[in-house]
Amino acid sequence: MKKKLKCLSNFFLVAFFILFLCLQCNCEDESMEAPMEKWEQEALYSAIQGFVGKWWNGSDLYPDPCGWTPIQGVSCDLIDGLWHVTELRIGPIHDNSLKCAPNVVLTLYIFSLKHLKSLSFFNCFNSPFHQPFKIQTDMWEMLSGNLESLEFRSNSGLIGGIPETFGHLQKLQSLVLVENGLSGQLPTNLGNLVSLKRLVISGNKISGEIPSSFGGLKNLLILDLSRNALSGYLPYDLGGLHSLLKLDLSSNQLGGQIPEKMENLQNLTLLDMSNNRFSGGLTKSLQEMISLKELVLSNNPTGGDLKSIKWQNLIGLSILDLANMNLTGGIPDSISELKKLRFLGLNNNKLTGGISQKLAHLPNVSAIYLNGNNLTGELQFSEMFYGKMGRRFGAWNNSNLCYQVGFSSTKNVPFGVKPCGEEQVTIHETLINEKSHAITSLGCSTFGVEGLWFMVIVEIFIFELAFNL
Repeated sequence: MKKKLKCLSNFFLVAFFILFLCLQCNCEDESMEAPMEKWEQEALYSAIQGFVGKWWNGSDLYPDPCGWTPIQGVSCDLIDGLWHVTELRIGPIHDNSLKCAPNVVLTLYIFSLKHLKSLSFFNCFNSPFHQPFKIQTDMWEMLSGNLESLEFRSNSGLIGGIPETFGHLQKLQSLVLVENGLSGQLPTNLGNLVSLKRLVISGNKISGEIPSSFGGLKNLLILDLSRNALSGYLPYDLGGLHSLLKLDLSSNQLGGQIPEKMENLQNLTLLDMSNNRFSGGLTKSLQEMISLKELVLSNNPTGGDLKSIKWQNLIGLSILDLANMNLTGGIPDSISELKKLRFLGLNNNKLTGGISQKLAHLPNVSAIYLNGNNLTGELQFSEMFYGKMGRRFGAWNNSNLCYQVGFSSTKNVPFGVKPCGEEQVTIHETLINEKSHAITSLGCSTFGVEGLWFMVIVEIFIFELAFNL
């Protein structure tokens, strides 16, 4: 009896296992064989053909675009038993990506893909003189139900203004318009996109003021409006973007004083406002941004005393660039307390007094630029420090500055600085480009490799290579 029960138990176990496998295979078959509505398939083919050219025959090349013949740059999701296009990337991102023809046409078919969540165009509209292209101003509302990401990158032939209808894409989380030829002003209704986490409109020809409505983007993590022609004052409301991690407004024509309310940006890790017209001195709101890792304010007529800020509050700071800002006073000892500092740029200001030996004890510092000031006295750094830093320690063009003599090698001395007791020689910096800028796409910041920055990076690489050997 027990033997029969055991056999019966094994039978049911095997039967259950076979049934499970059948159901699993059936589900996979249904997924693989799920239909795609004919009209959506034809709309996809027609939309792509408008970009790549009439030679492209989608129905022959890709008869099952969401199944066994996928198209590079096209992604689909299974929704209510049907395949729908949810992502479309046009442009030469990869070797086998869809590349745009010279005479690109943005057909209305693309707006019928109502399940699109992500839409991007890279290096596609590239004839600003022969084939200039303006973004369609209407129809975008048709994508408002699902579109979460919209990008136009590196399209030099893309001209005209930013459509106000972008402000109707209520589910948009990322809007990226980088390195295009867009002009005009920033639409105020972009401030209605309360779901936005990333707003990057850089490298265009956008003018006018930053709308105060942008202060309503409470979920924003990245705001990059760099390399445009924006003017006016910073909106007071930007201080209410408490979630903001990166703010890049560099290379514009913005002016006035940095608002005190900016101190509320407690989560900010990058602040780049270089190459503008900010004035009125260093606002104390800077010392309250305790999460800052990169602070770049160079090339502004700001003025003010460098010692007016409690630099020791910014303990996480790794990059501090305050070059060419008409700053006065001495170099505060509090800067030597920034143990994570890698780059210090105080060059081309009106700083006075001596240079503290404590700067040499910053454990992570790779470059210190103090050149082009009115610093005085005798440098007290060691021969090892000069040898390690090379020209990444800039103290030239401080006429009353000298270094102590008696080193074993004349190579390990500060470049452009006289030995104490000799006459100072002026170093002309016409071959050194000290312009720096920060780039934030895809949610991150890096410094442009040109001029002085290129020299810094090369020398750091050589030093670290020698150290590791």
